Amino acid sequence: MTILVAYDGSADSRAAIEFAAKHLAAEPTLIVTVWEPLLVQIKRYPLAGAGVVSDSGEEWRIQAEQYAKEGAELATASGLADVTYRAVADNESIWRTIVDVADEVDASLVVTGSRGLAGVRSVLLGSVSNHVLHHAHRPTLIVPPAKR
Repeated sequence: MTILVAYDGSADSRAAIEFAAKHLAAEPTLIVTVWEPLLVQIKRYPLAGAGVVSDSGEEWRIQAEQYAKEGAELATASGLADVTYRAVADNESIWRTIVDVADEVDASLVVTGSRGLAGVRSVLLGSVSNHVLHHAHRPTLIVPPAKR
């Protein structure tokens, strides 16, 4: 089976990887970073879309791939085995994309931090981790923020 870890570069997602490495048995691990194409962003936030029409979304994809690679490197350095990574475009919602990828790879566990880079937006829309917890049909581990 595969452990799927959602990673967006935030401190909480880093804590999720470190916790998984410290407490879970060695299984293949997939680090997933979800990015929102421009058309999805405009559809979701139409008033904000007017200011970013020139953005092709390519920059978002490249940044997501960099985050996914960074997460995989952190996972390997933390002791997780057989680590792969993937940047996935979100066509509906970030949480739905995480759940769909978990189903696709038949993940034995989904690991996510309690808060990501969405910040204030997650307060307004409901957190990604909360939606993953309630919609994934497989075990889900939500790792709280590291003590500072």
